[in-house]
This record gives sequence, C-alpha cells and structure tokens, in this order.
Amino acid sequence: MVELLAVVRIRGWAKAPWFINETLEMLRLKYNFNAMIYPKVPPILGMLHKTSPYVTWGEINSDVLKMLITTRLETIKGDKVSDSYVKEVLKIDNIDALVKQLYEGKIYLHKLNQYFKLPIRLHPPKGGFKGSVKRPYKNKGEFGYRGDKINELIERMI
Repeated sequence: MVELLAVVRIRGWAKAPWFINETLEMLRLKYNFNAMIYPKVPPILGMLHKTSPYVTWGEINSDVLKMLITTRLETIKGDKVSDSYVKEVLKIDNIDALVKQLYEGKIYLHKLNQYFKLPIRLHPPKGGFKGSVKRPYKNKGEFGYRGDKINELIERMI
C-alpha cells in the first residue's frame, strides 16, 4: 500500500527564484491551481520541502482521488475520463480499479502522460482560501504540508 500525495500549486511565478521555478516544473506544477498525484517517496518530499512556499500537499483519500479523476482529469483528446477509456487504453476494468491500482503502487499517475493531460487543472477554491497564501498552514496560512485536510481543499477546487 503506497501513500499518495496530492500536490497543488497555490502561488504564481512572479518574484520566485529560478531554482524554485525549475523544481516546480519538474513537479509539473507550472501554473497556479495545477495539481499532481505522487507517491510519498523521499525525492518527491525533498522537492516539496524546497518549494513549500508555493505549494500545499497532503495525503489524498480514495474518494477524493476518484472524484478528481472523473471530473477534472482529461484524456489526450480533451475528453473526460470514462470507464470505457480506462478499459480500452490501460486495460483496467473501470475507474475504481484504476484508483485501487494507484493505491497499491502498481501504476503511477504521473507516468501516464501519454494517455492523460497532466497536470490536473483545478479551479480556485470556492469561498477562497481560509488563510493567507503567504503563511504556512500550521500558522493559519495555506502553503506547506496539511495532511488529510488537502481533501477538503481539493473538494472545494473541483
């Protein structure tokens, strides 16, 4: 069982140092409100800590991951992801089985860019951010690690 991290960029590129922008591009988070799903491994965590003033991340649960895949993930042609597309291209029965295989670590969403448009584009959160994007989450802000609370943010951004 692999823990999956949802990473969302919450600040733009203006006045960001070049090494932060390069790291964010490596994470495929070039623009505001882009999201990606990564396994919780040390190289990814190192990049997240380096870029923490520009992103927020946490452990995503299976319900929100399924909602994210069905509503916001797009195929290469720009269509919504459906059970028939997943069965045809990935040879997986349905979206539920895709989510299960993502959690088991058999496939990684960030390596499926020949089938899906990545990163996942989200809307700004409904009701806005609850704190300042210039302060860390633990100090009543928005950026940095937020644990399971990332699910609430993503639900508001879908």
